[in-house]
Amino acid sequence: MLGPRPMRILLWYWGRRGGGAQFTLGLAQALAARPGVQLSLSVSAQGELLDRFRVLSVPIHIVDTYRDLTGFATGLLRLPALTQQLASVARQADVVVSGMTHTWTPLVAPSLARSGAAFVPVVHDATPHPGDFAWGWNWRLGRELRAARAAVALSDQVAAALAARAPALPLIRMRLPALLGAAPAGPAPAGRKGELRLLFFGRLRTYKGLDLLRDAFRLLHQAHPGASLRVVGEGDAEACAPGLAALPGVRLERRWVAEDEIPTLLAAADAVVLPYREASQSGVVPQALAMGVPVVATPVGGLAEQVRPGAGGVLAEAVSAPALAEALAGLMDPLRLASLRLEAMRAGAAESDWDEAATALLAGLARLPR
Repeated sequence: MLGPRPMRILLWYWGRRGGGAQFTLGLAQALAARPGVQLSLSVSAQGELLDRFRVLSVPIHIVDTYRDLTGFATGLLRLPALTQQLASVARQADVVVSGMTHTWTPLVAPSLARSGAAFVPVVHDATPHPGDFAWGWNWRLGRELRAARAAVALSDQVAAALAARAPALPLIRMRLPALLGAAPAGPAPAGRKGELRLLFFGRLRTYKGLDLLRDAFRLLHQAHPGASLRVVGEGDAEACAPGLAALPGVRLERRWVAEDEIPTLLAAADAVVLPYREASQSGVVPQALAMGVPVVATPVGGLAEQVRPGAGGVLAEAVSAPALAEALAGLMDPLRLASLRLEAMRAGAAESDWDEAATALLAGLARLPR
C-alpha cells in the first residue's frame, strides 16, 4: 500500500545576500532533511550563498537576476520570461514559500497565483519602518498578500498587524531562529574589572534608535569610563545619531559584514544592544544568544517577545535614553553579567533549532487545501 504523497515545497528567494538569504538557507537545510517533504529551490545566480544551496542536492532553479542598478533595469526586460519559468516550476509543487520579499517579488507573485500555485510569503515586516517609502512599501505588501494563500509571521506583533490588514488570510506562526544556525561557541572571555564591551550590529537606520543609544551610552560612560561601544553596519550613522562617533569609548565601523565574520564579531562582545524605537523582530537576537552573548533591548514590538528575562535578555523599562542607560549599567556588575552569559548559553540551543521552525511551518502548510 502506498503511503501519503510527500508535501512538495518550492522555496523561493531571488535576493543576493543578507538576512533573507541566510533565512532561506536555514529553512532549506531544515526542510531538505525532513521525511515527507519534497523540496525544490528557486534562487539567484548572483546569490552569495549559491554554493551552499547547491550542496543540498535538491532540484534547483537558478535565475540570473542582477548585482547593481544597471542590472536591475536590464533585468526588468527579462522578468516576464523569468516569471513564466518560475510559474512552470511552481506547477510541480503544492506550495511556493517566499523566504523573504525581493524587489521583484510583488511583480511575480500575482502570476504565481494565476497559475494555480499556493503562494505563501514569509512576512518579516507587516508595516513600514519609519523612513521607509510607505506608499511603495504598502503597494508591495498588498500585492503579495492578495496573491497569497496564507502568510507566515515571525512574531506575534507581525501576526497581529497582518490579521488587521488581511483578516481572511490564514496565518502561520513560526519562530525566527539564529540565521546562521551555528552551535553556541560560548561567550567572549571576560574583560578587566570595570570594563563592558557593547556591540550594536546591523544596518544603520533611524528607527533602530542610534540616537537613543548615543545618549544612553553618554550617560553610561560618564558613570563607568571602562564601558565601550562598537557600532558596525552599513548606513549613515551621522544622519541617525549626530555626534555618536565622537563620543569617548565609541568605535564606529561603516561597512557590510560578511556572513563568516558575524560569529567572531558577536563573540568579541560582552553584550549586544538593540535600542530600537520600533521593531517587528530581529535576527540579531537569536544569533547573539546562540553565541552565548546576552542582549539588552528596548521594549518595543517583537523585541519584547524575543528578549526574555531569564534567557539572556534584559529589557529597558522604557524607550528612553535614561532607561536604556540604567539597563546597561546593570551589566557592569560582574556577577550579573556572568549570570546573563550562562542564561544566554542555555537559551542558545533553542535559538538555533531550525527543525522546530520547520515543524511549525509544515503544520501550517498541512492545513491548506492541496
